[in-house]
Amino acid sequence: MLYSLKHTSDTPVCQLSQGIYLANRYMSISLVTVIAVDRYVAVRHPIRARELRSPRKAAAVCLALWVVVLSSLVVRWHLGLQEGGFCFRNYGRHGFSTIPFSMLGFYLPLAIVVFCSLQVVTTLGQRPTTDVVQVEVTRRATHMILANLAVFIICFLPLHVVLTVKFSLGLNTCAARFTFSRALSITGKLSDANCCLDAICYYYMAKEFQDASMSAVSSSTPHKSQDSQSLTLT
Repeated sequence: MLYSLKHTSDTPVCQLSQGIYLANRYMSISLVTVIAVDRYVAVRHPIRARELRSPRKAAAVCLALWVVVLSSLVVRWHLGLQEGGFCFRNYGRHGFSTIPFSMLGFYLPLAIVVFCSLQVVTTLGQRPTTDVVQVEVTRRATHMILANLAVFIICFLPLHVVLTVKFSLGLNTCAARFTFSRALSITGKLSDANCCLDAICYYYMAKEFQDASMSAVSSSTPHKSQDSQSLTLT
């Protein structure tokens, strides 16, 4: 990366740097999308989820995602498509050719994540329950799903809006190029923050569910002891 900052021409090292950078971004988007679909299937179709979910299938899906992401980057490289990022100063000439990559790489996953998240939240809210522990677990799960959705939108939507506007309208003036460069720098850093924010969200999600599970176990223990005592007395 330091080499790319010093040598701003279209060098192999620069292409490799941006390739790794883009692979990390779109693999993150893909994983969030797959997790959202997995939640949707588990909540909306719990019986079918038992057939579809397994460690081997999860590994196969991850491998397929890597193949798709890396293949798309190879296609971008052969077409000479650039985003004008941290190491590229040439803004490229294939504006409308780049829009399909943004559509498939973000806007389609965005629609899937929003649909699956809202469906899961709606389903959880419609489940009737009088158990206090289950109500708390549902509330926490709903909050974490909405938090993950908000992080996904806040981190990735501004960047892809900037890229879509840039490639749709073009950069015909120096002022437009300067504005795009500043906007890309800010929104790019925002998308980079997704790695940290996702880790924090999933950490608290695991902690919340662990605490809820422990409370569920502890609350069921008195009932078990009372049942055993009643059996002993009889």
